[in-house]
Amino acid sequence: MNDTAIKTLDHVRQFLNGLGPMEFRIEAKAACYTWIQRNLLRFPYPRLGKAEKGLLLDFLQKVSGYSRIQVKRLIQQYVQNGRLHRRQRTVQGVRRLYTLEDIQLLAQTDELHGTLSWPATKKLCERAWRRFGQIEYHRLAGISVSYLYVLRHSSGYRQVRQHFEKTRPTVSRLGERRQPQPNGRPGYLRVDTVHQGDLDGVKGVYHINAVDEMTQFEIVCSVEKISERYLIPVLEDLLDQFPFLILAFHADNGSEYINKHVVKLLNKLLIELTKSRARHCNDNALVESKNGAIIRKHLGYVHIPQHWAPQLHAFHRDHLNPYINFHRPCFFPVVISDTKGKSRKRYPYEAMMTPYDKFTSLPKFEQYLKPGRTLHQLENIAIALSANEAAKQLNAAKHTLYTIIFEQNHRTA
Repeated sequence: MNDTAIKTLDHVRQFLNGLGPMEFRIEAKAACYTWIQRNLLRFPYPRLGKAEKGLLLDFLQKVSGYSRIQVKRLIQQYVQNGRLHRRQRTVQGVRRLYTLEDIQLLAQTDELHGTLSWPATKKLCERAWRRFGQIEYHRLAGISVSYLYVLRHSSGYRQVRQHFEKTRPTVSRLGERRQPQPNGRPGYLRVDTVHQGDLDGVKGVYHINAVDEMTQFEIVCSVEKISERYLIPVLEDLLDQFPFLILAFHADNGSEYINKHVVKLLNKLLIELTKSRARHCNDNALVESKNGAIIRKHLGYVHIPQHWAPQLHAFHRDHLNPYINFHRPCFFPVVISDTKGKSRKRYPYEAMMTPYDKFTSLPKFEQYLKPGRTLHQLENIAIALSANEAAKQLNAAKHTLYTIIFEQNHRTA
């Protein structure tokens, strides 16, 4: 580099502005260190002002090609020692202990034994070398357990063998796994979904079944799909049809209920969300028994396309739900303790009654009613029709609805 034309800091400023003359040629790193030291001597750096130091720093950075922090380190070394000395650092490569043949041998061993744990694989290599005299295992016999993990993730191992692990389920933190405890109070719902089957790849309608644990008061709704767009409005209507305040919402671990949208709805209504426990298949047995006794008995198993969900929902609200809650008797358990102290449930005939009668039999049941709901309103529904008249209206409405559904489906097919 020919920088003889630069003699003052004004020349440096002109050079940085692109006005001064300068000739470049490629130099070695040692020559670059020498050039920096020469310029620090030519312009006495320690005696310069702050602006002049910055100007010189820009000049050294631009010409040398070093980063600003590296130039500052070199200037600091010059200020401390009075000279610049380049320390040559030669990095020797890491000696490779395990060869590609060892990695391939490890992959073959894992293939034979189905990828055992790391200590078990190390033990296999030790036995192969020390007990059976297989010379090819002499390096793998002394491998550490942690480095065995490194080799299994190396590119050489993956070229020979790919190992796949099943996707591990994500644990949902929504809801609490426990059995609800009503303690004689209504408002503790058990909820489940019933699918009306598929036909030729076409999804059927979904039924949402919610049963109060204490009174067996039951509300059935139908929904086209179980995504939040369709499910949340139906759940709001379902909760509103119960005459008493809802305190808890218990479901199995299906994602249609255990999600942030349902949690947001329940939190707004101050309803607690619980979900079934692992290895406790009876946690949701009440609503599952109602699936067969109510939904399958009245709606059957035949495929109903999803677009009929609004008509089915209206049928449930106007005919099915009033019938099963005000006219259809249910068995209610009576807990009896034997001589050994074991509790057993019995279902005596004397304890059979409708869900509405069960609700009104509770002590001070009026305190559980929702605001705006009165006993007079419920009593009017209960006495408006006899059980036989309600059943006749239910069957007639069901026959009319199914006739329309299947005639239209037949014409479409």
